[in-house]
Parts: sequence; structure tokens; C-alpha cells
Amino acid sequence: MIRTLLKEVKEYKAASIVTPLFMILEVLMETVIPFLMASIIDKGVETGDIHHIYKVGGIMVVAAFIGLVAGMAGGWYGAKASAGFAKNLRQAMFERIQTFSFANIDHFSTAGLVTRLTTDVTNIQNAYMMILRMFTRAPISLICAMAMSFAINARLACIYLVTVIVLGGILAFIMTHAARYFDQIFPKYDELNESVQENVSAIRVVKAYVREEKETSKFRKASENIYRLFVKAECNLVYNAPLMQIAVYTCILLISWLGAKMIVADSLTTGELMSLLTYCMNILMSLMMLSFVFVMIAMSSASAKRVAEVLTESSTLKNPEHPVEEVENGSIEFKHVDFAYKAGSSEPVLKNINLSIRSGETIGIIGGTGSAKTSLVNLISRLYDVTAGEILVGGRNVKEYDMEALRNQVAVVLQNNVLFSGTILENLRWGDEHATKEECERVCRLACADEFIQRFPDGYETHIEQGGSNVSGGQKQRLCIARALLKKPKILILDDSTSAVDTATDSKIRKAFREEIPDTTKLIIAQRISSVQDADHIIVMDEGTVNGFGTHEELMETNTIYREVYESQTKGGGDFDEKAGE
Repeated sequence: MIRTLLKEVKEYKAASIVTPLFMILEVLMETVIPFLMASIIDKGVETGDIHHIYKVGGIMVVAAFIGLVAGMAGGWYGAKASAGFAKNLRQAMFERIQTFSFANIDHFSTAGLVTRLTTDVTNIQNAYMMILRMFTRAPISLICAMAMSFAINARLACIYLVTVIVLGGILAFIMTHAARYFDQIFPKYDELNESVQENVSAIRVVKAYVREEKETSKFRKASENIYRLFVKAECNLVYNAPLMQIAVYTCILLISWLGAKMIVADSLTTGELMSLLTYCMNILMSLMMLSFVFVMIAMSSASAKRVAEVLTESSTLKNPEHPVEEVENGSIEFKHVDFAYKAGSSEPVLKNINLSIRSGETIGIIGGTGSAKTSLVNLISRLYDVTAGEILVGGRNVKEYDMEALRNQVAVVLQNNVLFSGTILENLRWGDEHATKEECERVCRLACADEFIQRFPDGYETHIEQGGSNVSGGQKQRLCIARALLKKPKILILDDSTSAVDTATDSKIRKAFREEIPDTTKLIIAQRISSVQDADHIIVMDEGTVNGFGTHEELMETNTIYREVYESQTKGGGDFDEKAGE
């Protein structure tokens, strides 16, 4: 895990190396100053040697200035290294997510990925900053102060040694106990983010059903879960401060009491006692800093695991060693295809699919809800891999193609149409970023979108709000169809993409397809038989199997499901979820 994360330090390695060096230099200067101060008192103040005071005082000023500069440099480089590390982590995670297959994305929730990219990375950034600065400074300061204390008076320094051992053990126990709660806290952030995401994205539904109180209650519950765990963790950590105070004051009292006796007995000087008291603060403040570092490490360890999970997740789909870069044509063939979303599933979603579709054909796909129509077409562009059998596109197994080359030739208009914030032209150019305005207008005419775009005051420069909230469902569908056509694909898949379009417009779109893109293989998933009855062939799906395959006339004669639904729809209102006679 640590190695995976540290790979992302990259160009900030130099800053990460010099930060501890500056912190060591700062500590050395701070350690020297009390020793020099003792010299001023013992050899300058008590003897009246003003020259010695000036000389050593000057050295102290230089040491203090060097320590100041080193501390500032350590802070600057530490901030640069930690912020850069966080930036690289976010970038690496986002790039890794872009390579994920749908199966990988199903493994992580959207809210979980957002939490990992934000809260978890911020925790790692703060921990990295503390490790570079405090985790270097505290042990070095502790060791140097302890060494100087033993050099001055080993008997009194033993008080520090005993205190450090006892206090270190107690702090380690507290940190270990608190870490258990931090491991539970950050997954709870996923629930909190999920609650917010669902509420904001579905705010119209929430208000339409007057469910604000219910959503508020759900958010309150997620927030209270985090609150309770943080309280439990902090209740363990709260003992840090009083323990440190007890240790500091106990050491000061013991050193002052025993040190005064030694001064009276002439075995210790006043300057040495002052130095020991200063080193006492250095030692115990170093322990305090270490405790802060351990708290941050305890908090960030859970975050580090979650970030590493994303960075080490490998896509379930991979390109072959020597991929085919060109799709010859739009022919499609399914050979004994089985498919399940989860490996080892006892019941596959698709079972023994055998189909042969010639390039340029128009194929209708109909069936009831849950009959696996979308699952069938998702396999063509290799959004998922088949569990058994094979799929051929252009005469080759889809696994032989470079995935980018294959998907560039298979345009999919999904059930859930997505538009991005920006102008209509910018949204259309997702299909081809170099497309001219004339090309965009042409595909919009094919998709019957040009007619409503021209009515907008700004035409093709009209701004689309996030998610396409300022256009209707039918307009959104037509824009998505136009965007897909701009790819000039060899295979065009419309997944129930004209459900919000009126029958007359639906007919115009299908007519434009027949006349303008005759060489493109068109797969149209629909609930209305009228949307597919003039297709070259129609596939009837039923519970993950092909129940029928043929023309409208052939299916009317041979397929009971198709005939019953057609008759119910012509009588009014029927679809594949309401079969005739039921």
C-alpha cells in the first residue's frame, strides 16, 4: 500500500527529501542554543566576562537565524511536497477510474469514489506533511535533547529517559485504541455523500413527493453516525494533553528540586540547570508532536487503504497484445453467448444467444422489462465481456480489437441520456471534436433536432445546463442521437432512445436513417412495436433468451408473444410488460 501511494510523489521527490534535511538543521540549531545559554550564564554572567557574553550571544543570534530560515524553508518545501503529492494522487485515481470497465465501476459506489478523491486524499496530504516535518523533527529533537542532557548530567537525565519510556507506552496504547474508530469513520463518509448526491440529483422528485423531511432525517442519521465515531475516537485522544502536562510539570519539579540540591553541593552549575529545564521542554514537546503525528497517521491509514484500493484495481477488460485497429464493417454475430454480471453466478443474464446480423441492416429489439435487451447490446462494444461463447463484429471477435478503435465504430445512445454543461455545439462535438458546424447541423436534421434548436434565440450556441435540465426529455434524446451520428459509426445502437419522442418524429428519424446512413448497422431497442416493425429483422427477448427472430410479418405468424403484444398495442396501451390476455 505504502509503495503504491509513494509512486505518486514523482516530481516532488526533491522537495520531499530537502524538507526533512531543513527540519534536522532547525533542530540542531535549537539544541545548540540552550547549551550556549548555559555558557553565557556560567562563564559570562557569573564571572562578569562581557566579551564572552558578546561572543557567545552573537553565535546564538546566528544559530537562531539559521534555525528560523531552515524552519521557513522546511515549511515551504513541505507544503509544496504534500500538496503536490495530493494533486498526483487525485490525478492518478481519476486516470485509473477512466480505465475501469463497467464491472470495476460497479465495485465502487459513486459516493465512495468522490470521498476517496476528496476527504481521503486530504487526510493523506495532512499526514504526509506531518511525516515530512514533525515526524523528522520530533525524533531528532528528542534524541539531540536527550544526548545533551546526558552530556550535562547523566543522573538528572535519567528522569527524562524514564518519563519518555512510560509516556511513550501510554501514548502508543491511546493511539492504537483510537485507530479502530478511525477505520470505521471514513466508510461512513460514503453514506453521507451518497445521501447528499441522491438528494441533489433527484431534488425535483423529492419536492414533488414532499419528502424533504424524510431526506433530512436520512442525512441526519448519516451525519450522527460520523459524529458518534469521532466522539469515541476523540475521547481516547483527549488524554494526550493532560498526560503531557503531568509529565512536563513532574519533570520540572524533579529537575528543579534535585538540581537545586546539586547546585548547593557544587556538582551542577546554574547554567546547566537552566539548560536541563530547556531540554526538558524540548523532549516533552517532541513527544507531544509525535503523538499528533500518530493521531494523523491513525486517521489517514484508513484513507490510505481506500485510495490504494482504487490505484491497484485493474480493469477487467484488457486489450490483446496485438490489437486490430480497424473495424471492417458493421456485421454482428453472437455464437452461443452466455453472460452474467458477476463471475460464478448460478443464473446468467443472457443464455445461449445465437444471432447473425449483416452490415447495414436495421434490427429492432423488443421485450419486457428485465428481458436483458440492454445487456445484449452492451456486449457489442465490449462494455462487458461474455461469460461463454463469442461475439464477432466485422468478422472478428471483439476481444481481438483495440477497445478504443472498436468503441469509436459503435455509437450508443443510452436509456439515460446525458448532456453536459456547455453549448449545444460543445455537446454535439463529443461525437467528433473536430466536426464543423455544418456537420453538426446535418446530424441534427437527421435526428429531427434542428427544428427545435433553430427556435432557440442563440441557436447552436444555446447553453445546456448540467444534466440537460433546461431541455425536455424528447429534445435531450434527439440531441444525444445527433451526437452519436456525428461519430460516423459502423454500428448505431439506440437503447429505447425515442421513448420521449412523439410517434410522428420517431417515424421521421427512422426514415432519415434508412435514406441517409444505409451502410450503418442500426440496432433499435423499443417498447413500441410501431418503432421497429419496418426493421429488416426484429429480435424478441424474453428472460435473457431470444424468443423470436424475423421480420414483422414472420413474427406475427410464428411468435405468440410478439403477436399478442402487437394486438394489445393496436387496441391501445399494451406493451411487453402487459401481455394480451393477462
